[in-house]
Amino acid sequence: MWQHKWVIGNWKMNGSNATNQELLQALLKPMDAAVAHVYCGVAVPNVYLAAASAFAADTALAVGAEDVSRFAANGAFTGEVNARMLADVGAQFVLIGHSERRQYFQEDNEELLAKVQNSVAAGVLPILCVGETLAEREAGQEQQVVSAQLALLAQLGLKEVVVAYEPVWAIGTGKVPDVAQIADMHELIYQQILSLCGEDVKIRVLYGGSVNASNAAEILAVSHVDGALVGGASLQADSFTAIIQAAYAPA
Repeated sequence: MWQHKWVIGNWKMNGSNATNQELLQALLKPMDAAVAHVYCGVAVPNVYLAAASAFAADTALAVGAEDVSRFAANGAFTGEVNARMLADVGAQFVLIGHSERRQYFQEDNEELLAKVQNSVAAGVLPILCVGETLAEREAGQEQQVVSAQLALLAQLGLKEVVVAYEPVWAIGTGKVPDVAQIADMHELIYQQILSLCGEDVKIRVLYGGSVNASNAAEILAVSHVDGALVGGASLQADSFTAIIQAAYAPA
């Protein structure tokens, strides 16, 4: 898993019981073919997590959550779902700090640190999302912004770290950074993780932001791009399958 490319779908607030089952069924065969080369997963809305986990049991597909509560314990936190609950219904990983959570719910490093800590304690792998806005990139601040977002890792002592770099201005827009921009940022993230967590840490750095069947092969070939976090294209079996195949196709 730590030597493989990763392809993780993020369904966001989409799906239904019927369409989810159809999509997952369509993905199982290509994922079985890719299992020796690619770690494949989908992050699904919490209401569908138990059903998706049960459907994917004993397959090559990992199922995860799109967010987790900052509260670790059960209690009077109406509407919240903690990491132990996610683990109880089969979540293997969870996205933390996605740009949409940062934007719409003002999540900051203090809250995200708690979410990462609680997920690790519950045995759910956190995937920390980082990335700059267009204004921050145009101001030449992208490295400062991403470094600040990564800083919470210093407090965790993790031996395994998965980060998804998603430039906010590329998410759902069809805009994609050029290869040099992606390579520079992924190199920065790698070096920051090593500095914060030590030389023995296992690292996967994924790229997210308008990844599709047409550009996946080029993006996945970039140095230090260990995989992709896929949004809209993960809702279409053909597109998501093509991205999975691009992750292990010969260069």
